[in-house]
Amino acid sequence: MIFTALERMVAFRYLRARRQEGTVSVIAGFSFIGVALGVATLIIVMSVMNGFRAELVSRIQGVSAHASVTATNGPLADYAPLLERLRTAPGVVQAMPVVEGQALATVNGRAVGVKVRGLTVADFQARPIVGRSVIRGLSDLGEDGVALGFNLSRSLGISAGGNVTLISPKGTVTAFGTMLRRKEFPVYAVVDLRMPEQDASLLYMPLPAAQAFFRLGAGVSGIDVFVKNPHDLPALHASLAAAAGPGFKVTDWRQSNQGLVTALGVERVAMFIVLTLIILVASFNIVSSMVMLVRGKAASIAILRTMGAERGSVSRIFLLAGASIGAMGTLIGFLLGWVLTENVQAIGYALGRIPGVGGSQMLLFLTTLPAIIDWAEVALVVALGLFLSVGVTIYPARRAAAMDPVEALRHG
Repeated sequence: MIFTALERMVAFRYLRARRQEGTVSVIAGFSFIGVALGVATLIIVMSVMNGFRAELVSRIQGVSAHASVTATNGPLADYAPLLERLRTAPGVVQAMPVVEGQALATVNGRAVGVKVRGLTVADFQARPIVGRSVIRGLSDLGEDGVALGFNLSRSLGISAGGNVTLISPKGTVTAFGTMLRRKEFPVYAVVDLRMPEQDASLLYMPLPAAQAFFRLGAGVSGIDVFVKNPHDLPALHASLAAAAGPGFKVTDWRQSNQGLVTALGVERVAMFIVLTLIILVASFNIVSSMVMLVRGKAASIAILRTMGAERGSVSRIFLLAGASIGAMGTLIGFLLGWVLTENVQAIGYALGRIPGVGGSQMLLFLTTLPAIIDWAEVALVVALGLFLSVGVTIYPARRAAAMDPVEALRHG
């Protein structure tokens, strides 16, 4: 839509309200501030949540592996050839054998169900997230030492240097019935994975100890694989399936954590919708200011019409006036959101120095997570702000164009 010089001049003159039209100027000012704050808030919050999701997904991938390869008919008895094929597959960075099983951990009468994960000591230390998350004890688990998740150690009331007894649900059949297998292990380390659900249930032990405890002999439960691009799931499946061959199943990190991944997706959409309502409410304030402006400028509209101005020209004048408020608000909101997002951690640190504020969980959240700007998402926010700003102005603009000049002059 092309605006003539006359339409632009009249539209911007109407926005500079005189004293008797000060209410219109105040409402227009609040509308401008509302749109700017709505756009800025949406950009900042979505960027911070992007950083949170990226950090969480990174930890999910580091703890659970990018993919796991298992046999379709039970444990892997002779896994060495499969392990070699997976390590040489395109895009694979690491491949490591793992034993997984359920057990009951008990300490001084306290009992907690745990997920046991057996790894070689070298793989435990080299595994992303896990090896770097030891907060107490040693990363070398020796021959039979175990590492507990932080929340699990608190639930059991034990730390590095203590002992934990594991009871396997699969007992040993004897002449006197089924006897539960139980064994005591020294706790060598406590790991903080920063994932409460995992920290409350994971227990790591050396691979040979796990094989012996779960009676797997020289076999393993599966092979955990880490690849260069874990987000390219079709390529991941194609590469690993081709390397593994028939009789094996490939499970990626999304499938292993489907509930959490789905929740993150729902949260992202819900957050976007809720914050968009801020922009929508501010945009409706533009309608109020434009309706009042149309009523206050009834005589001026009538004079323009009698001087030969067409209905379309009058409509474009008020459309430009209203859209200018929203467009400027969107632009300022974009710049404000961009600057604050780029400096969100510095702002968090600065606010943390204020007495009584520094210990809040929100500031800790801001200072520990990177804010990731998704420019496609930002473009959508800006486009949404512009669309709403123009869309809500159509009604008052059409109302101004439909005004009868004679009636306007009579009642003006």
